[in-house]
Amino acid sequence: MTTLVAPAPPAAPTAALAPGGGLRRRLALRFLALLALYLLWETTARIMRNPTFIPPPSAVWDQLITTSTTHDGVRGYSGHLLIEHLGVSLRRIVVGSAIGIVGGLVLGVLMGTIGWLRVVTEPVVTFIRALPPLAYFSLFIIWFGIDETPKLWLLSIAALPPVAVATAAAVHGAPTGLVEAARALGAGRWQTTRDVVLPSALPEIFTGVRLAVGVAYSSVVAAETINGVPGIGGMIRDAQRYSQTDVVVLGLFAIGLSGLLIDSVLRTAENKLIPWRGRA
Repeated sequence: MTTLVAPAPPAAPTAALAPGGGLRRRLALRFLALLALYLLWETTARIMRNPTFIPPPSAVWDQLITTSTTHDGVRGYSGHLLIEHLGVSLRRIVVGSAIGIVGGLVLGVLMGTIGWLRVVTEPVVTFIRALPPLAYFSLFIIWFGIDETPKLWLLSIAALPPVAVATAAAVHGAPTGLVEAARALGAGRWQTTRDVVLPSALPEIFTGVRLAVGVAYSSVVAAETINGVPGIGGMIRDAQRYSQTDVVVLGLFAIGLSGLLIDSVLRTAENKLIPWRGRA
């Protein structure tokens, strides 16, 4: 006699695994973390009672309103609105990053495919990557003056090494079996690089691009040290001279939040353009 046992009904999904549950949980955790940071900031400012050292959140908010509007005939900060300062800096970051990323891609592909070139250029790229931006910004000012050119050069040089290193490592580490199969089918070096090596290297290259944009963001204040107004970095440097800590904090928030936005755009593009990332 055979006894049939009915299968157990599937367990109900928990809140964390239910559709949307993970997203809601992450949003709630982030909100609580931001609330905790705000309360810590407000409490510390009240205890210190020194707005020059730690301005309260209300002072930074007031500066946001002041620098974004015209009050008593004064337009924003140094004659430019906050959005204009940020827009000029973002334009410099985008142009400088684009030049550095293109140069890093070309150099990285050459380093990854030509052995002797990799041996020659790798120490130079590592040397440049180790230099702080201010170390060579003064040299660019001597060469190009104080206009836009030295700023773009600084951001380009800062963004190039991460892309070059990531691209060279990814191209050099392309799957040997796929490369040999492509060559066995009659593909030349350029065809193999275009159709096999670069698609397999794109995930690592995209990581290098995100790092390059982050380095350019961290270098914008240095790039706008000289003649940087309008510019968010120039605004920060100018406010620092007059101990306007609330304006400095506002500028840091502007750079950080815009950086988060651009990084999220890059991650979305990465997910759309490289769906095979993380798959065998």
